[in-house]
Parts: sequence; C-alpha cells; structure tokens
Amino acid sequence: MKQLLQQLTQIPAPSGYEHKIRDAIREMVADYADEITTDALGNLIVRKGKAGQGKRIMLAAHMDEIGVMVSHIDENGFARFAPIGGVYPPYCLGGRVRFLNGHVGVINSENTSDPNKIPSLDQLFIDLGGTKHGIKVGDVAAFDRSFADLGDRVVSKALDDRVGVAVLISALRQLESTRHEIYFVFSVQEEVGVRGATTAAFQIAPDVGIAVDVTGWGDTPKVPPMVDVALGKGPAIKIRDSGMLADPRVVDWMISTAEKAKIPYQREVLLRGSTDARAIQLSRAGVPAGTISIPCRYVHSPSEMIDVRDAENAAALITALLSAEITWA
Repeated sequence: MKQLLQQLTQIPAPSGYEHKIRDAIREMVADYADEITTDALGNLIVRKGKAGQGKRIMLAAHMDEIGVMVSHIDENGFARFAPIGGVYPPYCLGGRVRFLNGHVGVINSENTSDPNKIPSLDQLFIDLGGTKHGIKVGDVAAFDRSFADLGDRVVSKALDDRVGVAVLISALRQLESTRHEIYFVFSVQEEVGVRGATTAAFQIAPDVGIAVDVTGWGDTPKVPPMVDVALGKGPAIKIRDSGMLADPRVVDWMISTAEKAKIPYQREVLLRGSTDARAIQLSRAGVPAGTISIPCRYVHSPSEMIDVRDAENAAALITALLSAEITWA
C-alpha cells in the first residue's frame, strides 16, 4: 500500500488536468479489469464482472487534487493565481508548486502592515524565479511536496484523494470473483464540484453507489470534539456530511459487513464538506449511496497524513461488500 500511495501522490493532476494520473492508473488496473473506458469528461471507468449480473454497483474515488491557475504574470516573474478547489492561504505561504511543464515556483505574499495577519488569496503570488520560464496565463500547478514514511503513518500532498484511488486499486486486485456488475470509477474534477462523478453516475445508472474519500480528524490538540474520528481506528462509515445523508440501508450494510469480517470501523458525521457520493445519490431518479472515509489530518494542505492501516482495512471492507450477495437493494 505504501509504495502504491507514493506512486500516486507524486503525479501532479489538478482538477481538469488528470491525464497523467489517469494513464498511470489505467496501467495499474489493466490486468484486473473486464473493460476499461474513458468518458468525455475524463473519468476512468473500470468494469469488473459480467454486464447484467447481480446488482450494478458504482464505486468512486477522485483522481484530481487542488491546485492553482495563473491569472497574471508581471515583468519580474511574479504570478498571481486563482485557486483550483479549496486552496487556503495559511497552507500556502512558503509552499512550492510544480507546473505541468516541470517548473517550480514559490508562494509568498505582499508585505502587509501586520505581519501576524494571514493574507488573503489575492495578496499571494508565485515567485517564478526572476523570469517566466515558459509559464503563461492559464497554466496550472499542483503543490509540490515529497512523500514521507513515518511507520504506520504516511505524509504527502494529494492524499486527498489518492488514498481513495489506492483503496479502489487494492480492492480490485483482491477481488477474485463477484456476483455483481461493478464499476470502479476514478473520477475527475471532484475538488471543483463533484463534476466527474455526476456524469459517470448518469452513464452507469447504478443500483448502489459508494464513494471512497478522506474525512476530517479529531485526534490532535484542541480540535473541536464534534469530529469524532481518529487515525488508526479503521475506515469511517459516513452517516452524514454537508452535502449528503447516507442511505441508512447502505450504512447498515457496511456496518454489518465490517462486524462480520472483524474489520475495525468508525462512525462518521462530517460537519463540512462532501464527496462524490452526493453526485451519485442525486443521479437520475436517485441512487442509494454512502461513503467509506479514510481519516486524514491537515486536509488540503501540502502535508496530509493518514494511517496506512485505515486504507488497508477500507480495501478489505470493500472487497467483503462486493463479494457477498446484496438482498436489500
């Protein structure tokens, strides 16, 4: 799992520019798929199982990551930028970004009268190093930060949601047989409004939908106690977030499967944020949907942290869910 996470997180793929990560995932899953397609928006859709057998199940993990897009460059090589997804100024200062042409820039801010005040996004700029280095208005970059192995924990940029991608790849590799028609969707543009999952769910028309994504954390000093999720205690089964109420039947299915297989799990109520499950749930005439979440510290920073055991247990849970008969749907 660690090697897979390191491979996936170090490929730059801001929303709308997922071609490099899509090509890498396609190569990783080719030997385990019955069919692989890419839709018009860029989702990678991997089918496992015979068409028409059992239930049609859609699993989604997004390939894209947050990033920045250049909106103006002055004659001295300082670039202003617009955010791609949830980019927060406190995580930007002193950070590095890597453009798709490989050039690296450093984010800093204008001098302000109060050095203790967090600057706004429009006060930030990317220092390109004195010249433009081929960078143009409209070019995009992802945050640049290496992968660190801390034992059971790992740290990297883009664990949101490359850990979900790794979980789906692992589950696909572990799934020897299935009674269902399963679609593993590696979706695009989640960070800018669950766009890829919206089109994929419309095309697939699933009977059941599951998103795999990160969630917040509640196990560092002075974090609000309403976030009742911790690293290392298992994947979190989502009950609610700000964009979705998980279908109770899906929640019960996940919990009963985890308990039967003796897989540790947590119950999640997320107060802010949502996942691809929202798009799946609202597709066509509606789909029973839920989410399996990986607890992640410092989400949308260049140094996100997860516990690898949570990811491994999430893959085991998905494999168990897909291997059994579904009687409730």
